[in-house]
Amino acid sequence: MSNVIATQNRIMSDLIVDFCWDVLEDSRLPLVVCTTLVGVLTVYIGRKFYVRRQFKQKVRKKNEERQQAFQDVLKSLNTDDKEVEDTRKAVLSLTLPQLSQQLRDGQLSAVQVLQAYQEKALAVHNDFNCITEPIPDALARAEDLDRAGQRSGLLYGVPVSIKDNIDIKGMANTLGLVKYLENYAEEDSVIVRVLKKQGAVPFVKTNVPQTMLDIGCSNPLYGTTLNPRDPTRSPGGSSGGEGALIGGGGSILGLGNDIGGSIRIPAHFCGICGFKPTANRLSKQGYFNCSPGQQGVVGTCGPLARDVNSLALVMKALLVPDMFELDPLVPPIPFRQEIYESKKPLKIGYFLDWELQLATPALTRAVKIAKEALEKAGHKLVPFQPPKSDHAFFDIIPKCLLADGGTTIRNRMSGEVVDPRLKLQLPFLTMSYFWRKVVGVLLKPVSARIARMMSHRILRTIYDLWQRLVEREVYVREFLTAWEEADIDVLLCPAFPIPAFKLQGAPALSETTSYTFIFNLLDFPAGVVPVTKVMEEDDRLLDDYVGSNNDLFDRYLRQVTKGAVGLPVAVQCVALPWQEEICLRLMKEVETVCKM
Repeated sequence: MSNVIATQNRIMSDLIVDFCWDVLEDSRLPLVVCTTLVGVLTVYIGRKFYVRRQFKQKVRKKNEERQQAFQDVLKSLNTDDKEVEDTRKAVLSLTLPQLSQQLRDGQLSAVQVLQAYQEKALAVHNDFNCITEPIPDALARAEDLDRAGQRSGLLYGVPVSIKDNIDIKGMANTLGLVKYLENYAEEDSVIVRVLKKQGAVPFVKTNVPQTMLDIGCSNPLYGTTLNPRDPTRSPGGSSGGEGALIGGGGSILGLGNDIGGSIRIPAHFCGICGFKPTANRLSKQGYFNCSPGQQGVVGTCGPLARDVNSLALVMKALLVPDMFELDPLVPPIPFRQEIYESKKPLKIGYFLDWELQLATPALTRAVKIAKEALEKAGHKLVPFQPPKSDHAFFDIIPKCLLADGGTTIRNRMSGEVVDPRLKLQLPFLTMSYFWRKVVGVLLKPVSARIARMMSHRILRTIYDLWQRLVEREVYVREFLTAWEEADIDVLLCPAFPIPAFKLQGAPALSETTSYTFIFNLLDFPAGVVPVTKVMEEDDRLLDDYVGSNNDLFDRYLRQVTKGAVGLPVAVQCVALPWQEEICLRLMKEVETVCKM
């Protein structure tokens, strides 16, 4: 039996060998192979061409619709009435508390205020490209408020700009991605619903960087947003449209979100105030998250405005029973006005820079200015040393952010045209562990700290995820212990390492976000308030700036920061979790004693 099987196997082998020789001897084989390869290549190139053409058509169609919407708003604003024009100018000069009071008193109508800000917003947009779309029902809502005549709600008749990724019923949340052009929200987000219950009028949506994972603000769908203080520089990100619009005077109040500085960086760059509460102090229900499921570095919604009192007013307006009923995950803690208005002297910890030592001269000077002014106002300032910040910056934060190995961002970008700024970051966000190690070794002679950040291990098991979250928890406890030992009420520190950077030639600058990411990792409330501007002396001292190691990254920072004379510089104010009111109080104290 075994002989028969062996004979059959030999016959089969001979047949296969003979077939292979016949194929190889066939003179048509090279032609067949070449034809097949050409066919495959043609299909591949044709598909790429088709996809790119479809992409461009969708972008063109969307922007035609967008421009038509802008024109429709402009038509509704046309007037030759001098009195109307004077009223609109007067409206724009009011602070939010003043505007809110005049609306409730009946001195101004909701329509008057809305149209004043629509007109100004479109003018600012024409200069800086900060709006994605006007909200279609804004005028109808303002007219309904005027007809009702009740004039109730802390934000009655106040126009509010809304970041692109926050749900407005019937409008798309795109993240700057063409694939989400039809990602229409089925209902308003909880925070927008509460704003409306308080009488607010959402009137425009604002631009974001592609995927929102950048401190600039550009995408292939809506283009690049510019800084109203200097159009050659970035307004920051990811709430860059909000920063530019409010900084340019086109909105009195904006709503953004912050997972690593997305509110605070644009506020700092554009010379306004921005506030990130503790996660879940405000509802997160109803916005399109750039990193759904990510744990460890937590994001939240928050306001941007021209002054701190406006931030406090909107927090008071949002922290009401309507918020707690619509989203039971939000703790029912109303805004504690007595803490915000307290006159008790504060014990304030401060430091001029993190262990990383990236802060440029203007940023450290800003902290010194605020520190000295607060001391003169009767507060006690004590040095504070943050524990093991390099460990948090280079080990914990990247591990938490990229625990999925870049799968989420890879899926988001599938089939999309990549924005030039994101191209610089995409390899870091999606690279495999093997290539991380290779690139880490190659980068070590250039920048040891960037190599360290690149080389962290990709998540492989659920146990790995748990260990990372444990690592974060341990660090939070260490920071809390240092805070307790210093016996401080609040903390004062740099808002960011640099002022607004140049649009041309700027690398990804991802390392700079450590200065804001850290408080998302800790989940501490934090806000920024402008205190000074970049001076000629700051710019001169930048020539001697060495940063952390005077490596390639430090030299890039010096290059893209140079020439920022006159741009705003903020400080960052921080409090313990759930202590938003005392954080805002410190911001108000800084604003009062450091009038720009």
